[in-house]
Amino acid sequence: MFVPCGESDPDFSGCTLVLPAVSVGNVGQLAIDLIISTLNMSKIGYFYTDCLVPMVGNNPYATAEENSTELSINTEVYSLPSRKLVALQLRSIFIKYKSNSFCEKLLSWVKSSSFTRVIVLSSSHSYQRNDLQLRSTPFRYLLTPCMQKSVENKIKSLNWQEMEKTPCIPEMSDSDYCVRIPGGGITRALYEEGFPFLLFFHETGSPRVTQASTLNPSSLPAPASKCWDSGGVQHGSQHAGLSVSLGEELERPVACSCSKEIYMAVLLKFVSEGDNVPDALGLAEYLNEWLQLIKPQSKDPAPPTLPWKIPSSWKLLFGSGLPPALF
Repeated sequence: MFVPCGESDPDFSGCTLVLPAVSVGNVGQLAIDLIISTLNMSKIGYFYTDCLVPMVGNNPYATAEENSTELSINTEVYSLPSRKLVALQLRSIFIKYKSNSFCEKLLSWVKSSSFTRVIVLSSSHSYQRNDLQLRSTPFRYLLTPCMQKSVENKIKSLNWQEMEKTPCIPEMSDSDYCVRIPGGGITRALYEEGFPFLLFFHETGSPRVTQASTLNPSSLPAPASKCWDSGGVQHGSQHAGLSVSLGEELERPVACSCSKEIYMAVLLKFVSEGDNVPDALGLAEYLNEWLQLIKPQSKDPAPPTLPWKIPSSWKLLFGSGLPPALF
């Protein structure tokens, strides 16, 4: 899936991967543009995939006439080795029914490349906020369980707000609660793919696989029995001992697979379609609060202005303008 620009594959071990979701207002993609342009990240490869609509264009981060004619395609990878930072930029939409396949291949690459963590930049429809969300900051975050343990203290110090769970079926008073990200594209699919699996066995012995993200944390099994990964290989760590009643059937969780568990964070903003440059700047600064990618230009006690570098391609963000001959 990943094709390097050089002769050998780069070493991604210990790196942080930042990528966008193709979501409302293209906010995540615009924020990635800002990060690549500001940090002057180098292109190191691209994805060869049939999951996105093919496209080709000029260098979106051209700084001079000499590099303006370099070609760019729909999915490219950029790197800043000094900061152990890798950015994946998506520039086209998914082909119908191919988004899930892309998520699986992407996370497989993440695991095989030994990335330390993945950060997804996304957005959600502002008009679908509930009353609580309307009265608070437009930014939200989500963490997979292993990431929660890793950065819990840091996130608490930032006073960020976690994305609220809402009824899966709003019309039902007794509906289960889940994470809903309307307009978020592949955001939820990536987030839920980052969870481990639980393998349940019915008393008859037939297995059923369930994602941990769909269960109440209090119902997760305590250590006690056997553990397999998603490929059916038995491991030494033990899980079980807890019965879960589902309808008329009794099932007991006897295995937990962490083979797909990913250190992943989702940062998003509630937005509306339109001029989403301010939203992209806001989301990039939201990420910068955590990673400290760039520093303020001055030590003035007033709210600092970060020196984001606008990509040259943004000059045509809304087209090339009206021809003077019309007037």
